[in-house]
Amino acid sequence: MIDRNTVQQIIDTADVVDVVSDFVTLRRRGANWVGLCPFHNDRTPSFYVSRNKQIYKCFSCGEAGSAVGFVMKHEQMSFPDALKYLAAKYHIEVKERELTDEERTEQTERESMLIVNEWACRWMEEQLWETQAGQEIGLSYFRERGFTDATIRKFRLGYCPEDRSALYKAATAQGYNRELLFKLGLCKDDQHGGGYDFYRGRVMFPIFNVAGKVIAFGGRTLKKDDHAKYFNSPDSIIYDKSSSTMYGLFQAKREIAKQGKCFIVEGYADVISMHQAGFENVIASSGTALTDGHIHLLHRFTENVTEMFDGDAAGIRAAMKGIDKLLSHGLNIKVLLLPDGDDPDSYSRKHSSSEIQQYIDQNESDFIQFKTRILLEGVANDPIKQSQAIGEVVRSIAVIPSEITRSVYAKECSRQFGVSEQMLLREIKKQINANREEAFKQRERDQRRREAQEAASEPHDHPEPEPNIDATSQPTQQPAVIVPLQSPTYREERIVARLIAKFGMCYLCDTEYEDGVSPTTVVEHIYNEMSMDDTIHFTDPTFAQIFDIALQELEPFYKDLARVEQEVAIRTNEECEKELRTIDPVGKSIDIIESEEKRIRSKYSLKITEQINDFRQLYLERRLCSHPDDRVREMSSRLVTERHQLSKIHTQYTHVLSDFDRLTTLVPEALNTWRLNTIQNKIDTIKSQMKHAATYQEVKDLMQEQQRLQTEKIRLAKLVGERVLTP
Repeated sequence: MIDRNTVQQIIDTADVVDVVSDFVTLRRRGANWVGLCPFHNDRTPSFYVSRNKQIYKCFSCGEAGSAVGFVMKHEQMSFPDALKYLAAKYHIEVKERELTDEERTEQTERESMLIVNEWACRWMEEQLWETQAGQEIGLSYFRERGFTDATIRKFRLGYCPEDRSALYKAATAQGYNRELLFKLGLCKDDQHGGGYDFYRGRVMFPIFNVAGKVIAFGGRTLKKDDHAKYFNSPDSIIYDKSSSTMYGLFQAKREIAKQGKCFIVEGYADVISMHQAGFENVIASSGTALTDGHIHLLHRFTENVTEMFDGDAAGIRAAMKGIDKLLSHGLNIKVLLLPDGDDPDSYSRKHSSSEIQQYIDQNESDFIQFKTRILLEGVANDPIKQSQAIGEVVRSIAVIPSEITRSVYAKECSRQFGVSEQMLLREIKKQINANREEAFKQRERDQRRREAQEAASEPHDHPEPEPNIDATSQPTQQPAVIVPLQSPTYREERIVARLIAKFGMCYLCDTEYEDGVSPTTVVEHIYNEMSMDDTIHFTDPTFAQIFDIALQELEPFYKDLARVEQEVAIRTNEECEKELRTIDPVGKSIDIIESEEKRIRSKYSLKITEQINDFRQLYLERRLCSHPDDRVREMSSRLVTERHQLSKIHTQYTHVLSDFDRLTTLVPEALNTWRLNTIQNKIDTIKSQMKHAATYQEVKDLMQEQQRLQTEKIRLAKLVGERVLTP
């Protein structure tokens, strides 16, 4: 594992302008650099890079981050790989900490599996291209499917000979561990000290992870009487077919990022044929239904997805099945059904690229149009069927996380069905509440099941009967879609989280502790306030994680601050003394000389203060924007980048204080507003409880609590916007 000091050295050394310039043409514009955004089809420069802040921001598509984040996003690398890329660029030696025995064992096995798979992929490519059987059977099959040699090599297709143990013998002869061959599913144990090939006589489709490593295989039989058309690799520590990858994503990732959109198809051949036809943003879910893991992976690259399926009944069912799951993750979904009898593979081989694009433009529809057309087909005069169709669409709209998006789709649904928009919104709200209730029940069932499993696994001195689990505790075949809940105080939490991410290590005020008065940073002050007041706490997990990381960074920050203060003081004092020596005393009075000396010393004193303030402000920001956790990195990048910039005309005649200059006002105001809204939510809850109170005493108790909260609310309302900390 890369040790902490090396990670920080890479983050501190990498210059975001230098890194981005390797991929984007940048022009200087004031204090920033600007260019065309590489993450969407940018026609006018909206992509800004700040050397001072060491972050980039696109004011069109909203992408933002640090140098590490840019490499991860643009090159689709993991966090460690991006660090190693930057380390190589800046000639930094990557020092790795000692792994634990458990970590070493897992990493060794993982790396060994990747090495074995890479060897197997090359070996099967050689069998395809360099053996007579491979050319006559495997290569001829691929060419009959219309794949060009360039396409076959691009996807590294191969062939496993009919020989019972050709791969096994070749692998063991090269010294590869037979147990790894069995774990990877390449071979099977023959129970006599040897092994035989699992994929013999099949053409091979290697499956890659996002970084381009071979993690699994799919093998297609060429025999008509074979009981299984496809064999796929089993799950392993490098491959999880439910979440680890989607077929073709490695080849498609750059085009997906460029176009901001991807197509999802069903099979290997569908992906390959569409790529060959010029549509390189096409992927497949490796022969399985879409899972939450697939969608989370996909969401890293785009929010716009089109499901492309056959026009037959099976294709329609597949499209229907994936819609709600994709919608529940906040993706923008469209559906494209091909003519009956065609799949993406056959259709792309029959038509030119322009014809395919024309068909997409004319037939791609949003999920409401798709469901409406399918569900209302042949039931125009059946009110019950129409009502059921509306219910299906309402259920789909209800899983969308964004309230604005739900409102837009409700309006479209109203137009399509000729039903009142307000009535649809009421039904959507009912469905959302039903989804939440079902999700809550599902979590309770899961909890009871886990507790029962834990109880069953605990050692007992005497045999005990199996826990009695009722039917409701059993997992359902189709768990309810969980609608993400946003805290009532999300906005206030976000404001405080922004102050932490952007100014966390900045000096705020002096605080009196038991052992004396100490200077306090923003994050320390917020921690102190939250420790003394149980009214406020982060309910959003990402904000809470950002806060925890900031607290963990305090100790290394103070060590680095002491070092930087010393270095800046020495360097600046040397510059100051050098300039003092340039004062010419000839013909000047002592007062004039002392005045010049005072001006110079004041200038360099201010310079020291500015440099220390810059260090404080950027310290936490850089670490959060380069954090290995995707959620922390992406949220921090959004928090620290401003949405709008003041124009030169606005700032030319008016002095506008920055947020840094107003911290002593902003921090207490943000905390008090958070407290105020939390109390208001409690008051609203009490009002709701009073409506259902069963006894007079219960009503009386609730009224007393409401009065207490109301008094506190009035006190806080006076403080909001008025309280200012004294530095």
